[in-house]
Amino acid sequence: MTGRRALLATPFAAGLASLAGPAPLRAQEAFPDRPLRLVVPFTPGGAVDLTGRLLADLLAPILGQTVVVENRGGAGGNLGGDAVAKAPKDGYTLLLGTATILAANKFLFRKSMPFDPTADLAPVTRVATGTVLLVVNADRPWKNFAELIAAAKQDPGKITMGSSGTGSVSHLTLAALKRAAGVDITHVPYRGGAPAIQDLLAGNIDMMFDVIPALMPHVREGRFRPLAVGSAQRVTYVPELRDVPGMAELLPDSGIDAQSWYAVMAPVGTPQDRLALLHRAIRQVAQSEAFRAKMEPLGFAPVSDASPAAFGDYLRAQEKVWQGLVEASGATLD
Repeated sequence: MTGRRALLATPFAAGLASLAGPAPLRAQEAFPDRPLRLVVPFTPGGAVDLTGRLLADLLAPILGQTVVVENRGGAGGNLGGDAVAKAPKDGYTLLLGTATILAANKFLFRKSMPFDPTADLAPVTRVATGTVLLVVNADRPWKNFAELIAAAKQDPGKITMGSSGTGSVSHLTLAALKRAAGVDITHVPYRGGAPAIQDLLAGNIDMMFDVIPALMPHVREGRFRPLAVGSAQRVTYVPELRDVPGMAELLPDSGIDAQSWYAVMAPVGTPQDRLALLHRAIRQVAQSEAFRAKMEPLGFAPVSDASPAAFGDYLRAQEKVWQGLVEASGATLD
């Protein structure tokens, strides 16, 4: 299911059907005059998919048209990104991209990246930002980050960390942590976050960095123990994580500030008035109480950029940050 039907079928969307929508926006010409397509470059059910479906539901009444979510997973998000880059330049096909797709993948897929995010996609705005959470199996003896690092130094390579795959934000954050703390922790890449989480629950691996929405149910059940967040500062908008320290406290000279953000892009060449209208509409959603109320419990803070150009500047700066993380990790996906 896609669009409004699929969103209303999930607990994530409970209560949204009763929201009163604002008056639709209109461009100088009749745009939009038919449904839009929002490509989510991952399979259904994950944090990006849930964000996309909420965004689509809240965006529809503002635009006066249905926004249909289309899942196009594969190649680390590149298949979906490439589909949008090659779509008609009319504003009807949009991408909900992530930091890794838009800023890291061109350095991970140096030979096989099918498109250039900054050359082939036009920025609209970010919609949410978050970070990764470091958890250990609750049966492990380490009660805090310092104890984990001490154990890693005592037995180099013995502690294992799962990730959703080589080059993922969890892997790159681990690589930065290992370098900053001077420890040897064995990286165990999986094909997706779900199997890694299952092995962590089973005790087959010791720890994991992953996005907050994927880990919080197990934290709340007491099966995972949170030791740190990957951002420089604490995550204060998730009550259960307010006492979990950030990297500025734990490794103050490391400069680690892992940010996992989501943003909307369109094909380059989309008319500027349409991009401007989409920016205003999506920013209206990102600044709404309905969006905030659903995103913060998942571990994401709503965010929006002042203009498409402002987001473009941010994206170019983020490319340099992620290039450094990829090169330091030695990861490659070619």
